[in-house]
Amino acid sequence: MTPPTPPTPRTASTPPTPSPSPLPDFRELHHQKLPLVLPNAWDIASALAFAGAGFAAVGTTSFGVASGLGRPDGGRSTREASLALARALAPLPVHVSVDIEDGYADDPDEVAAYVAALTAEGVVGVNIEDSTAETLIDPAAHAAKVAAVKRRCPEVFVNARADTYWLGQDATVRATLERAARYVEAGADGVFVPGATDPAVLRELTSAVPVPLNVLAIPGRSPAELAEWGVRRVSTGSLPYRAALHAAVAVAEAVRGGGDVPAATPYPDLQARPADHASRSGHPRG
Repeated sequence: MTPPTPPTPRTASTPPTPSPSPLPDFRELHHQKLPLVLPNAWDIASALAFAGAGFAAVGTTSFGVASGLGRPDGGRSTREASLALARALAPLPVHVSVDIEDGYADDPDEVAAYVAALTAEGVVGVNIEDSTAETLIDPAAHAAKVAAVKRRCPEVFVNARADTYWLGQDATVRATLERAARYVEAGADGVFVPGATDPAVLRELTSAVPVPLNVLAIPGRSPAELAEWGVRRVSTGSLPYRAALHAAVAVAEAVRGGGDVPAATPYPDLQARPADHASRSGHPRG
Protein backbone atom coordinates (compact mmCIF):
# COMPACT_ATOMS: atom_id res chain seq x y z
CA MET A 1 0.00 0.00 0.00
CA THR A 2 1.47 3.31 -1.05
CA PRO A 3 1.75 5.71 1.88
CA PRO A 4 -0.06 9.04 1.45
CA THR A 5 1.97 11.94 0.17
CA PRO A 6 2.79 14.28 3.02
CA PRO A 7 1.66 17.90 2.65
CA THR A 8 4.18 20.30 1.22
CA PRO A 9 5.76 22.20 4.12
CA ARG A 10 5.30 25.96 4.08
CA THR A 11 8.59 27.76 3.55
CA ALA A 12 9.57 31.37 3.66
CA SER A 13 9.08 31.51 -0.10
CA THR A 14 5.57 30.05 0.08
CA PRO A 15 3.14 32.93 0.55
CA PRO A 16 0.31 32.27 3.00
CA THR A 17 -3.18 32.01 1.64
CA PRO A 18 -4.54 35.52 1.84
CA SER A 19 -7.62 36.01 3.98
CA PRO A 20 -10.24 38.57 3.03
CA SER A 21 -9.46 41.96 4.52
CA PRO A 22 -12.07 43.28 6.93
CA LEU A 23 -14.52 45.85 5.69
CA PRO A 24 -14.26 49.42 6.91
CA ASP A 25 -16.38 49.96 10.00
CA PHE A 26 -19.94 50.81 9.00
CA ARG A 27 -19.95 53.93 11.16
CA GLU A 28 -16.69 55.11 9.63
CA LEU A 29 -18.27 54.95 6.19
CA HIS A 30 -20.42 57.91 7.27
CA HIS A 31 -17.37 60.07 7.97
CA GLN A 32 -15.40 60.00 4.75
CA LYS A 33 -14.66 62.81 2.32
CA LEU A 34 -17.71 61.91 0.25
CA PRO A 35 -21.07 60.67 1.56
CA LEU A 36 -21.71 56.95 1.82
CA VAL A 37 -23.73 55.94 -1.23
CA LEU A 38 -25.99 53.13 -0.05
CA PRO A 39 -27.70 51.15 -2.83
CA ASN A 40 -30.95 49.53 -1.76
CA ALA A 41 -31.54 45.91 -2.74
CA TRP A 42 -34.85 44.07 -2.90
CA ASP A 43 -33.62 40.47 -3.24
CA ILE A 44 -30.49 38.30 -3.25
CA ALA A 45 -29.65 38.94 -6.90
CA SER A 46 -29.76 42.73 -6.59
CA ALA A 47 -27.65 42.65 -3.41
CA LEU A 48 -25.11 40.40 -5.11
CA ALA A 49 -24.97 42.79 -8.05
CA PHE A 50 -24.30 45.77 -5.76
CA ALA A 51 -21.65 43.83 -3.84
CA GLY A 52 -20.04 42.83 -7.12
CA ALA A 53 -19.93 46.48 -8.15
CA GLY A 54 -17.75 47.21 -5.13
CA PHE A 55 -20.17 48.75 -2.65
CA ALA A 56 -19.01 48.14 0.92
CA ALA A 57 -22.55 48.39 2.30
CA VAL A 58 -25.96 47.51 0.93
CA GLY A 59 -29.33 48.55 2.26
CA THR A 60 -32.74 47.08 1.54
CA THR A 61 -35.84 48.80 0.23
CA SER A 62 -39.14 47.97 1.88
CA PHE A 63 -40.89 49.26 -1.24
CA GLY A 64 -39.05 46.77 -3.45
CA VAL A 65 -39.57 43.92 -1.00
CA ALA A 66 -43.28 44.72 -0.66
CA SER A 67 -43.77 45.19 -4.38
CA GLY A 68 -42.09 41.85 -5.03
CA LEU A 69 -44.76 40.30 -2.81
CA GLY A 70 -47.51 42.09 -4.69
CA ARG A 71 -48.26 44.35 -1.74
CA PRO A 72 -48.11 48.12 -1.17
CA ASP A 73 -45.28 49.59 0.86
CA GLY A 74 -45.79 50.87 4.38
CA GLY A 75 -48.43 48.41 5.50
CA ARG A 76 -46.18 46.32 7.75
CA SER A 77 -46.37 43.53 5.18
CA THR A 78 -42.61 43.06 4.84
CA ARG A 79 -41.77 41.99 8.40
CA GLU A 80 -41.07 38.32 7.67
CA ALA A 81 -39.77 38.93 4.16
CA SER A 82 -37.22 41.48 5.39
CA LEU A 83 -35.98 39.09 8.07
CA ALA A 84 -35.71 36.28 5.52
CA LEU A 85 -33.81 38.58 3.16
CA ALA A 86 -31.42 39.61 5.93
CA ARG A 87 -30.77 35.94 6.66
CA ALA A 88 -30.09 35.25 2.98
CA LEU A 89 -27.69 38.20 2.69
CA ALA A 90 -25.67 37.26 5.79
CA PRO A 91 -22.85 35.58 3.80
CA LEU A 92 -22.28 38.63 1.59
CA PRO A 93 -18.94 40.39 2.06
CA VAL A 94 -20.71 43.71 2.69
CA HIS A 95 -22.40 45.49 5.55
CA VAL A 96 -26.18 45.09 5.46
CA SER A 97 -28.66 47.70 6.69
CA VAL A 98 -32.36 46.84 6.65
CA ASP A 99 -35.33 49.11 6.03
CA ILE A 100 -37.90 48.07 8.64
CA GLU A 101 -40.68 50.56 7.80
CA ASP A 102 -41.99 51.82 11.19
CA GLY A 103 -40.57 48.83 13.05
CA TYR A 104 -43.68 46.74 12.32
CA ALA A 105 -45.18 47.50 15.73
CA ASP A 106 -46.33 50.29 18.01
CA ASP A 107 -44.75 48.71 21.09
CA PRO A 108 -41.09 49.82 21.37
CA ASP A 109 -40.06 46.51 22.95
CA GLU A 110 -41.53 44.58 20.03
CA VAL A 111 -39.56 46.76 17.64
CA ALA A 112 -36.38 46.16 19.66
CA ALA A 113 -36.97 42.39 19.63
CA TYR A 114 -37.33 42.45 15.86
CA VAL A 115 -34.08 44.39 15.46
CA ALA A 116 -32.36 41.91 17.76
CA ALA A 117 -33.44 39.12 15.40
CA LEU A 118 -31.91 41.06 12.51
CA THR A 119 -28.61 41.65 14.30
CA ALA A 120 -28.44 37.92 15.02
CA GLU A 121 -28.26 37.53 11.23
CA GLY A 122 -25.35 39.97 10.98
CA VAL A 123 -27.30 43.13 10.15
CA VAL A 124 -25.37 46.24 11.22
CA GLY A 125 -27.97 48.94 10.65
CA VAL A 126 -31.69 49.61 10.46
CA ASN A 127 -33.75 52.37 8.95
CA ILE A 128 -36.93 53.13 10.89
CA GLU A 129 -39.49 55.74 9.85
CA ASP A 130 -41.63 58.01 12.03
CA SER A 131 -44.83 57.47 10.09
CA THR A 132 -47.45 54.73 9.97
CA ALA A 133 -50.03 54.34 7.20
CA GLU A 134 -48.70 57.49 5.47
CA THR A 135 -49.21 59.63 8.59
CA LEU A 136 -46.60 61.08 10.92
CA ILE A 137 -46.70 59.62 14.42
CA ASP A 138 -45.98 61.44 17.66
CA PRO A 139 -42.21 62.04 17.73
CA ALA A 140 -42.15 60.90 21.36
CA ALA A 141 -43.50 57.51 20.25
CA HIS A 142 -40.82 57.20 17.59
CA ALA A 143 -38.11 58.29 20.03
CA ALA A 144 -39.29 55.53 22.38
CA LYS A 145 -38.76 52.98 19.60
CA VAL A 146 -35.26 54.30 18.94
CA ALA A 147 -34.38 54.20 22.63
CA ALA A 148 -35.70 50.64 23.02
CA VAL A 149 -33.64 49.44 20.05
CA LYS A 150 -30.46 51.07 21.37
CA ARG A 151 -30.96 49.55 24.81
CA ARG A 152 -31.44 46.08 23.34
CA CYS A 153 -28.91 46.38 20.50
CA PRO A 154 -26.45 49.19 21.31
CA GLU A 155 -24.13 48.14 18.48
CA VAL A 156 -26.67 48.59 15.67
CA PHE A 157 -26.62 51.80 13.61
CA VAL A 158 -30.12 53.25 13.96
CA ASN A 159 -31.02 55.59 11.12
CA ALA A 160 -34.09 57.46 12.35
CA ARG A 161 -36.22 58.66 9.49
CA ALA A 162 -38.17 61.93 9.67
CA ASP A 163 -40.95 61.80 7.07
CA THR A 164 -41.96 65.45 7.20
CA TYR A 165 -40.81 66.34 3.69
CA TRP A 166 -41.56 62.90 2.28
CA LEU A 167 -45.22 63.08 3.27
CA GLY A 168 -45.60 66.84 3.04
CA GLN A 169 -46.70 66.96 6.69
CA ASP A 170 -45.05 69.55 8.97
CA ALA A 171 -42.58 69.99 6.11
CA THR A 172 -40.53 72.77 7.67
CA VAL A 173 -36.97 72.90 8.85
CA ARG A 174 -38.09 73.76 12.37
CA ALA A 175 -40.51 70.84 12.70
CA THR A 176 -38.01 68.43 11.16
CA LEU A 177 -35.25 69.55 13.50
CA GLU A 178 -37.52 69.20 16.52
CA ARG A 179 -38.19 65.60 15.54
CA ALA A 180 -34.53 64.93 14.75
CA ALA A 181 -33.45 66.31 18.14
CA ARG A 182 -35.75 63.86 19.94
CA TYR A 183 -34.43 60.93 17.95
CA VAL A 184 -30.79 61.86 18.50
CA GLU A 185 -31.44 62.30 22.22
CA ALA A 186 -32.97 58.80 22.22
CA GLY A 187 -29.76 57.39 20.72
CA ALA A 188 -30.19 57.58 16.94
CA ASP A 189 -26.88 57.23 15.11
CA GLY A 190 -28.14 58.97 11.98
CA VAL A 191 -31.14 60.93 10.74
CA PHE A 192 -32.80 60.32 7.37
CA VAL A 193 -34.89 63.08 5.78
CA PRO A 194 -36.21 61.76 2.45
CA GLY A 195 -37.84 64.33 0.22
CA ALA A 196 -35.60 67.18 1.35
CA THR A 197 -33.80 68.40 -1.77
CA ASP A 198 -33.37 72.16 -1.49
CA PRO A 199 -29.72 73.06 -0.84
CA ALA A 200 -30.64 75.75 1.68
CA VAL A 201 -32.84 73.34 3.61
CA LEU A 202 -30.17 70.65 3.61
CA ARG A 203 -27.54 73.10 4.86
CA GLU A 204 -29.83 74.12 7.73
CA LEU A 205 -30.52 70.50 8.61
CA THR A 206 -26.92 69.33 8.48
CA SER A 207 -25.67 72.30 10.48
CA ALA A 208 -28.11 71.58 13.29
CA VAL A 209 -28.22 67.77 13.36
CA PRO A 210 -25.17 66.42 15.26
CA VAL A 211 -25.24 62.97 13.61
CA PRO A 212 -24.83 61.98 9.93
CA LEU A 213 -27.70 63.21 7.77
CA ASN A 214 -29.06 60.83 5.13
CA VAL A 215 -31.02 61.89 2.05
CA LEU A 216 -32.41 60.15 -0.98
CA ALA A 217 -30.43 60.49 -4.19
CA ILE A 218 -31.22 63.82 -5.84
CA PRO A 219 -31.19 63.76 -9.67
CA GLY A 220 -28.43 65.94 -11.06
CA ARG A 221 -26.67 66.33 -7.70
CA SER A 222 -23.36 64.54 -7.23
CA PRO A 223 -22.05 63.14 -3.95
CA ALA A 224 -19.45 65.91 -3.99
CA GLU A 225 -22.17 68.57 -4.09
CA LEU A 226 -24.12 66.88 -1.33
CA ALA A 227 -20.93 66.71 0.75
CA GLU A 228 -20.59 70.47 0.42
CA TRP A 229 -24.05 70.79 1.96
CA GLY A 230 -23.07 68.52 4.85
CA VAL A 231 -24.85 65.33 3.75
CA ARG A 232 -23.10 62.16 4.97
CA ARG A 233 -25.21 59.37 3.42
CA VAL A 234 -27.14 59.02 0.17
CA SER A 235 -29.67 56.22 -0.29
CA THR A 236 -31.01 55.08 -3.65
CA GLY A 237 -34.32 53.97 -2.10
CA SER A 238 -36.62 52.17 -4.51
CA LEU A 239 -35.04 53.79 -7.57
CA PRO A 240 -32.94 50.74 -8.63
CA TYR A 241 -35.97 48.46 -8.26
CA ARG A 242 -38.17 50.74 -10.34
CA ALA A 243 -35.40 51.19 -12.91
CA ALA A 244 -35.00 47.40 -13.14
CA LEU A 245 -38.71 46.99 -13.91
CA HIS A 246 -38.50 49.74 -16.51
CA ALA A 247 -35.50 48.03 -18.13
CA ALA A 248 -37.25 44.65 -18.14
CA VAL A 249 -40.22 46.10 -20.01
CA ALA A 250 -37.86 47.86 -22.44
CA VAL A 251 -36.19 44.52 -23.25
CA ALA A 252 -39.52 42.81 -23.89
CA GLU A 253 -40.70 45.66 -26.08
CA ALA A 254 -37.43 45.62 -28.03
CA VAL A 255 -37.82 41.90 -28.71
CA ARG A 256 -41.45 42.36 -29.74
CA GLY A 257 -40.62 45.27 -32.01
CA GLY A 258 -37.44 43.82 -33.49
CA GLY A 259 -35.33 46.66 -32.16
CA ASP A 260 -31.96 46.70 -30.45
CA VAL A 261 -32.05 44.86 -27.16
CA PRO A 262 -30.53 46.86 -24.27
CA ALA A 263 -27.32 45.60 -22.71
CA ALA A 264 -27.65 43.03 -19.93
CA THR A 265 -25.39 41.27 -17.43
CA PRO A 266 -24.01 38.10 -19.08
CA TYR A 267 -25.80 34.89 -18.14
CA PRO A 268 -22.61 33.09 -16.95
CA ASP A 269 -21.86 35.93 -14.53
CA LEU A 270 -25.26 35.61 -12.88
CA GLN A 271 -25.06 31.83 -12.88
CA ALA A 272 -21.80 31.98 -10.94
CA ARG A 273 -22.92 34.50 -8.33
CA PRO A 274 -24.95 32.21 -6.04
CA ALA A 275 -22.01 29.82 -5.63
CA ASP A 276 -19.66 32.73 -5.09
CA HIS A 277 -22.10 34.10 -2.51
CA ALA A 278 -22.08 30.84 -0.57
CA SER A 279 -18.30 30.59 -0.62
CA ARG A 280 -17.86 33.96 1.12
CA SER A 281 -19.67 33.13 4.32
CA GLY A 282 -16.52 33.64 6.36
CA HIS A 283 -15.72 37.13 5.15
CA PRO A 284 -14.77 39.31 8.13
CA ARG A 285 -16.72 42.46 8.76
CA GLY A 286 -15.26 45.48 10.43
